[in-house]
Amino acid sequence: MDKLGYIRLFIVFIYAFIGWTLCGAVMFIGMAVTTEFVTLIIHAIAAPIIFVVVTSFYFKKYDFTTPLETAALFVAFVILMDFFIVALIINRSLAMFGNVLGTWIPFILIFIATYYTGRHEEKKD
Repeated sequence: MDKLGYIRLFIVFIYAFIGWTLCGAVMFIGMAVTTEFVTLIIHAIAAPIIFVVVTSFYFKKYDFTTPLETAALFVAFVILMDFFIVALIINRSLAMFGNVLGTWIPFILIFIATYYTGRHEEKKD
């Protein structure tokens, strides 16, 4: 990969980081004001909405990757950040990955939301 390719990949990951950070804010605020279960429900609803917005901005501004590549990169980034930052450093446990509502459903919804938003933005061009 050439230098421009790495810069483009970095930009994609900046957008993924923005989405992951906003999802983290939903979790942080939710855990402070309500129960874990309600927070996980809110997060499962908010995560795809957040990534629709982030993906829309990404495709309007840059469009370096296909919708499928973007969805895969965004979800891979979120999974890796959840694994290394949230599970290993913050929680010091991998238990969160045993919670379907807390991890796997949002991962799937983020992928679907990103992919279809990318497809929608692609058709506008």
